[in-house]
Amino acid sequence: MAESSFVDSYDLYIDGSWVEADSGRYDVLNPATEQVIATAPDAGAEQVQQAIGAARNAFESWAAAEAAERSRCLQQLSDALLARGDEINALAQAEWGCTANERLIHVDGPAFMVGHAAELAMEPAETPMDAWGAAGTTLLRYEPLGVVAAMTPWNFPHTLNVMKLGAALAAGNTLVLKPSPLTPLAGLALARLIHDETDIPPGVVNVVTPSSVEASRILTLDPRVDMVSFTGSSAVGRDVMAGAATTMKRILLECGGKSASILLDDVELTDDMLERLLFEGCTLHAGQACILNSRLLVPDALHDDVVDRLAALARNVIVGDPTDSAVGMGPLISRGHLERVEGFVRRAEADGAKIVAGGRRPKDVDRGFYFEPTVLTDAAAESYIAQEEVFGPVLTVMRYRDDDEAVAIANNSAYGLGGAVWGGDIERGLGIARRIRTGQVSINGTIPGDAPFGGFKQSGIGREGGVMGLRAYMEPKAIGVPA
Repeated sequence: MAESSFVDSYDLYIDGSWVEADSGRYDVLNPATEQVIATAPDAGAEQVQQAIGAARNAFESWAAAEAAERSRCLQQLSDALLARGDEINALAQAEWGCTANERLIHVDGPAFMVGHAAELAMEPAETPMDAWGAAGTTLLRYEPLGVVAAMTPWNFPHTLNVMKLGAALAAGNTLVLKPSPLTPLAGLALARLIHDETDIPPGVVNVVTPSSVEASRILTLDPRVDMVSFTGSSAVGRDVMAGAATTMKRILLECGGKSASILLDDVELTDDMLERLLFEGCTLHAGQACILNSRLLVPDALHDDVVDRLAALARNVIVGDPTDSAVGMGPLISRGHLERVEGFVRRAEADGAKIVAGGRRPKDVDRGFYFEPTVLTDAAAESYIAQEEVFGPVLTVMRYRDDDEAVAIANNSAYGLGGAVWGGDIERGLGIARRIRTGQVSINGTIPGDAPFGGFKQSGIGREGGVMGLRAYMEPKAIGVPA
């Protein structure tokens, strides 16, 4: 295939063919320039149903295919993603504002995810198990669910499209992928690679990009869909869950977060660590990440030093065009979202919080949806800014007296997705990590590897990643075999 940009105006991808949208097209904006970069096909309800039908028709043969064949097809996709990484990076910069320091997360990492999915496809689907009281042998068998509707957000569109697709296909399911209307090109570019550079059969992957809630909701209501895998806000996740309940679909929900990093009083405050705290709590993709540790809990004795140093680091972050390799933070996704983040900061001020860095749009930027890295202090644990997910570059620093209070503040949230503990005593840090009600915790920057990812409470239901994530897309069956 000739080299070409993935920033393009695509049609819908249904049953292995490109299909003109029946509801017109809509503009896709570059959040850094506010310019239209392409148009996307607006699928109506009937075309969403056609995509579901194509996935339904393709399911039996894909599920019956040898695991080695599914693995081979996924490896083809991994190879294609690696080979076309520079083009995907250009799309990531143009459509959702990926900066140079985020390429691994947005571009290269997804290629390796699919390669890992190719390996997971070879996991044994049937194993004997020890069963108390059984007269014979019990086989535990995992079977694909059927048609999976994957609904992905705009913040890490390529990464999440690939993660869900890889696990669903490795398990033997077929897929209807519905990206966010703010980032539809990521999903359609993935369809192009599947179509042009893999042997994945027609109907196994379908990509539709409706802009309307009504057309999108069909994916949660249609009885031919067996599972809905959703990543997005907790509010929309509850609606997805309610729709899926009408036919008792299986669900996987990865939703919001308000995660906390806890600095213990014996921590060594290095510049590298503080830069990482700012990145993982504030500037990573302009704060548009559910896993962000957007609350930083600091003991009284260290508070002022930490705040002063973080504020200085925040002021030195270069905000601007993500195509500039010197830029450390790019734009927010849209004007509406920019105004939402501004509203959070203004409300925090009104509630008594103090802005020590940022808090506004950059003065020297006349276009693009930019907001300065913002550090807040003096927010109460019960305040709106400390409880609600901002989804922007806003870090709230909060004081605590002892370990028990730190744990209590960390757990004082409707969410429970991530978290971190930093300190000199690893056993003490581990003890605190065990007490935090959240899906993942890192100690001194050690991120869990190839581990189940998901959250407690309103951060979601189920897990993605690794073997447990593969099994989330399958149904267990127990078979009793006579001795």
